[in-house]
Order: sequence, then C-alpha cells, then structure tokens
Amino acid sequence: MKLIDLHTHSLCSDGAQTPYDVVRTAAAAGLSAIALSDHDTISGVREALDAGSALGVEVIPAVELSAQSDTELHILGYFIDIQNKRLQDAMAYALQVRDERQVEVCQKLNEQGFDITMEELRAEANGNPVLCRAHFAQIMVRKGYAESVKDAFNRYLSVGCYAYSNRQALTGPEAVSLIHEAGGIAVAAHLHLIKMPDEPLREYLRELIPYGLDGIEGYYTDYTPDMEQRYRAMAKELGLTISGGTDYHGANKPHIAIGKGKGNLEIPYSVLDGLRARHKEVYG
Repeated sequence: MKLIDLHTHSLCSDGAQTPYDVVRTAAAAGLSAIALSDHDTISGVREALDAGSALGVEVIPAVELSAQSDTELHILGYFIDIQNKRLQDAMAYALQVRDERQVEVCQKLNEQGFDITMEELRAEANGNPVLCRAHFAQIMVRKGYAESVKDAFNRYLSVGCYAYSNRQALTGPEAVSLIHEAGGIAVAAHLHLIKMPDEPLREYLRELIPYGLDGIEGYYTDYTPDMEQRYRAMAKELGLTISGGTDYHGANKPHIAIGKGKGNLEIPYSVLDGLRARHKEVYG
C-alpha cells in the first residue's frame, strides 16, 4: 500500500532539519507523497518541491495557518499557489504577529522566574523565520526547567497554562478564505485540540463551510480509534473530505516518525486522492 504524510514541518521542527531534509527523510521511510505544512509560512515549500523532484517523492504545496480561537484552531491549506501575492502578504503579517506572540510568551515565562530571552529563542530557531513554542520548550529542557518538550508544553506552554498566548493574525473564516484565494483547499487540523464536545464542534465547523472549509483531519497522531471514527463520521455528515498526517516536527516530537505516528498510524494514498478530487470539484 502506498503511504503518505500530509502534515509535516521543517521550519518549526528541531532547528536542524531543512525542507530538503524532511523530504529526504520521507523518501527513506518509503513514503509516496508528503505535504510540507509549516506554521504561518510558505518559505520552505519551493525547496521541498525541488527536493521531491530530485528524490522521487510527490510534494504537495501546503501551509498550516494559526487562527484566532479560545483554544487552538489550525487550518491546513493544500495545493496552494505559493506565488499568490495575497498569500505572501498575509504570511509576512502572520510571522510578524507570531513574533509578537513569542515576545508575550517570553515575558510571561520571565514573570514566572524563568531566565529565557528572545535572543536565546532566535538562536534556538537556528536562522529559521518561524519562532515556535517548541523552541521555548527546547530551551526549558536544556536549562532544567522541564523534563521534556512535552512536559514544558503540559505545564507552561499549552492552552490554559500561564505562559500561553492566543494572539493570532487571522480569524478562522479569514484563514479558510485566504487558502481559497491562493487556489487551495482548506482543512481543519487536529480537531481534538479545539477542545469542544462533538455537537458544538460540528456546529463550529459548519459555520466555516460557507467560507470554503473543505475537510478535516481524519487521521492524526494523537487521535484515539474512537476519535478517528467520530471525526470521519462528522466529515461525511458535513460533506467534507478528510486529510491525515503525523504532525512530524523532527526532534521536537521524538515520539513521531515521519509517516508513522502513535499506534503505528499509517495514512493511505487514497486520502490524497480524496483531497485531489475535492480540489477538482472546487476549481474544475
């Protein structure tokens, strides 16, 4: 069976992996296709596409947009035109807001007695334009403030924790609409992180459909079998397609291998066929 991974990252991974490295890792794992969906930036997509051509891996141009929410709402965009001016401008603004968010997180950590600076955060990012909570977590582990990246998130950096900031550049409708302006299809990522019971979640997603929501993640690393079943049923009920991915972040999420998440998660190529069919349905 041909396997894929449509939710991978390089610029917000361990600071060492380039987009080329991510594609090479996918090739070594025997994957047929991947999507490089970095947070709020498309700057690595061209390199990933070139790597895919050289290494025989199909690369889908993609992005993961952070959207305003009381919890976490991330919208994946697939088959996007990375030359789209509106998308490029929005990504520049999103990175600016992301930087402002990390300054706020840094201040909150300082208030809790953690000796961490923005200069250290930028050094941790190793020249990458995307500053992430994972970079804070790596510093916290190295300085002994947390036992692991996951521990840093659980105690300090996740939704509901003191150092969390929900400052985002785009609303959910704006993120979905932007992806469509760039010729892509929009998919709501990791639904369990939205932290809503099924009925309010269903209505929340239904409200995004008029703006162009095309699908939801039906396969994901942290989904239980029950979640997978419920979310796929929800997609069918709402007339949405499904996507799937591991949320691979290199060493920042060492429990996730590209193409294979927890519980030996595997995503079949038929998922990409479904996304392609939806793209054709939307754009002809």
